[in-house]
Amino acid sequence: MADSETRFIFITGGVVSSLGKGIAAASIGRLLVSRGFDVQLQKFDPYINVDPGTMSPYQHGEVFVTEDGAETDLDLGHYERFTDANTSRASNVTAGGIYNTVIRRERRGDYLGATVQVVPHITDEIKQRIKLMAESTEVDFVITEIGGTVGDIESLPFLEAIRQFPVDVGRRRCMFIHLTLVPYIGHAGELKTKPTQHSVNELRRIGIAPDMVVCRSESLLSADIRRKIALFASLPVEAVVSARDVADIYQVPLVFRTEGVDDYVVSEHFGLEAPPPDLGAWEAVTRRASEATERVRIALVGKYVKLEDAYLSVVEALHHAAVHHGCKIDVEWVDSEAVGEQVVAEKLAAADGILIPGGFGGRGIEGKIHAARIARERRIPYLGICLGMQIAVSEFARHVAGMQGANSTEFDLETPFPVIDLLPEQKEIADMGGTMRLGADPVKLHDSTRLRELYGEAVIYERHRHRYEVNNHLRRRLESAGLICSGTSPDERLVEAIELSADVHPFFVASQYHPEFKSRPERPAPLFREFVGAARKAARAPAAQAPGRAPASA
Repeated sequence: MADSETRFIFITGGVVSSLGKGIAAASIGRLLVSRGFDVQLQKFDPYINVDPGTMSPYQHGEVFVTEDGAETDLDLGHYERFTDANTSRASNVTAGGIYNTVIRRERRGDYLGATVQVVPHITDEIKQRIKLMAESTEVDFVITEIGGTVGDIESLPFLEAIRQFPVDVGRRRCMFIHLTLVPYIGHAGELKTKPTQHSVNELRRIGIAPDMVVCRSESLLSADIRRKIALFASLPVEAVVSARDVADIYQVPLVFRTEGVDDYVVSEHFGLEAPPPDLGAWEAVTRRASEATERVRIALVGKYVKLEDAYLSVVEALHHAAVHHGCKIDVEWVDSEAVGEQVVAEKLAAADGILIPGGFGGRGIEGKIHAARIARERRIPYLGICLGMQIAVSEFARHVAGMQGANSTEFDLETPFPVIDLLPEQKEIADMGGTMRLGADPVKLHDSTRLRELYGEAVIYERHRHRYEVNNHLRRRLESAGLICSGTSPDERLVEAIELSADVHPFFVASQYHPEFKSRPERPAPLFREFVGAARKAARAPAAQAPGRAPASA
């Protein structure tokens, strides 16, 4: 960079929600990284929860866990996957977190008897969180996404804060990008710009003039439509970007590059000099994904399958692994409460791989245990994550180790064999939010295990989000029956991963940690990589060569 000053890019949204501000922010971040800049991204969420950790996945989608143990918005997963830079607890700020901080200061008397107000106290705290991101990481760019839609009451303090921000750091160090919708009206046979005009006007009414307008649409915007939007937004035509729909989110940075987004941001707006973007590896990933024709069926067994965003990082990690192997993943969404039904059991038996992700609560647990049993007995490649590992242990205990009724104390306090139990340090905790085992911890991989072989390292660092662990009092009995504890904490007090011998099963591995959070398009998580590889091998094998497997037509 030409100097040491951090530049700030603010991304807002209008017209409707779910336009893809997170993908847009991540894509711009990818382009800047590919030009040699250091970038950090940040998400401001307008809800009053301090973080999404206590929210239902149906309300919010998945909770993404950062390296330092913050429970955050799922957009942070996009940020990490696109820029390959770890986020932190400073990367996700909620209205609840802001108000909580200000109220605690007021209770301490920090404001010296002043009346505490949204302006300046709330807005000052919001601005401080933006500056903190720049100061703590010393990056070239901080990209801040404002959640919600312009015009929402909840978002107003955040919009007011970023309106004020150029006064603090200088207008030349700030850029405002507004994402809107240009809908196609079928009966009229044309794209309509009026919603974008109204959205830009609403942003101006708040006091923010956008420096770029990114327009979501089904197809490429014509030159006439761009000029019309540019005229109403008081922008040069080059600052109106056509964000057309694409089949793969990882193509968005390439679309933005074609639209000249990074050139306009770097050269036109900020006046910086930088080499052209190096997108060779990224282009190779997207090309490999689009050219793949071989298909692998993965049955994902969960309780929130009606909302795919509840398992977003898991699905993305599967696709990363598929690209590595040159195939495509067909995810079969299986409701764990319906696993006992014959048709669902047949669907599981016909899958090339079975995956049970994380989750909480007792609903659907027996269905998951049944799914794990199908995978084990029919030798279908199995990957369990967090709860998925606890399910695998409970199933093995019941049907192999002779522990009838084995379960987790989370679901059955009276179980005769509590093979999964609450962490000792968790037993006195009353508060729900942010109190689990969270963030990256070291995992020791044991010699002569599949896990050690596929990672190629003796110690790895993976992220956690859970309260329960394998019960050490019953661990030896499980191991005597053939369960391999292939990963533990360095002091071997906690079981981090289990597996079955290759002689017993082609691929049956589960981890207490969440490998999906560290998977990248260019570098898939090892557990997912090998799981998909095993499933691909199963897909290629005739049913007669896979003992216990149901034929593909089942």
